[in-house]
Amino acid sequence: MSIVAECLSKTSLGEPQIHKNLALFPLMSEGGVEPHYQLLDEALVNGCARVTEVSESGSVPELKFVNESDRPVLLLDGEELVGAKQNRILNLTVLAPARTTIVIPVSCVEAGRWRADSAEFSSANRAHFSRGRARKAAHVTESLRSTGSRRSDQSEVWADISEKAARMDAFSATDAAAALYETHRANLDDYLGAFSATDNQSGALFAINDEVVGLDLFDSPLTLASLLPKLVQSYALDAIDGGEKESRPEGASAERLLKDAASATAEHFPAVGEGEDLRLRGERLSGGALVADDRVVHLCVFRLQKGGNGFRGNGGSQLARASLRRRGRHWE
Repeated sequence: MSIVAECLSKTSLGEPQIHKNLALFPLMSEGGVEPHYQLLDEALVNGCARVTEVSESGSVPELKFVNESDRPVLLLDGEELVGAKQNRILNLTVLAPARTTIVIPVSCVEAGRWRADSAEFSSANRAHFSRGRARKAAHVTESLRSTGSRRSDQSEVWADISEKAARMDAFSATDAAAALYETHRANLDDYLGAFSATDNQSGALFAINDEVVGLDLFDSPLTLASLLPKLVQSYALDAIDGGEKESRPEGASAERLLKDAASATAEHFPAVGEGEDLRLRGERLSGGALVADDRVVHLCVFRLQKGGNGFRGNGGSQLARASLRRRGRHWE
């Protein structure tokens, strides 16, 4: 049995919490641990970690993370950092070692800016919207398999943001994903107020308009409780985009995602920081896991969508890339 399958075999679904068209199934796990790491926001607030461009000239797909703490720092897949030359999101979850400087893989979520607003990045207190995280995860897996790098399809990340901003009337002079959250702040706050962590909850599985979308599972209920607001916003933005109908999701569909994740092919790669990166591959499924000290620290799994909200083929990405180049996007 794979370590992901073993982890999920000890995980069960709780009763769903529902607000409008978004449902959250608590994931209850056996054997939760006291986290030995800090989370990114805590480390930044305490001044024991810094995130900067890799150099004065900068590089779009990379940032420098300096951990001056005696504890590792956990950076979450899709977590957004704002400032410096342009806003970025994490391409996958990273456990940054104590007293170490590493280069972390990221994607740009602000295509129209390449100038320094600050010397260092700060936390945006949100994660990238879930549909975008899903497609990014699939491309990072392909990148690792083909080149050994952890790059997303940057043109697709930008296209996702541009298309979503047009649908949701979220204007930004720099094409920043931040405008999506700022424009719909009041509605997102309603979703945030509707969901809360329960006792012994280590993860959350989300459904939008009765369709299971994805899940995040951690090694500790404390980690889940701290990161749940970011996850709720990630899925809530897609729920708002999806029409906000009433939701009555079926537990069978949620259970099916757990089973599909447990049976997915897991490919192993050395992690950027501590541990090992596992990339999951399955039918209409993408995701990954960070494994350290013989346990799954974080697992994220997504259903890939068909059609307009689905996985774009190479042709679509190439067209988007050409369009974005014509509009002056910065690539390297």
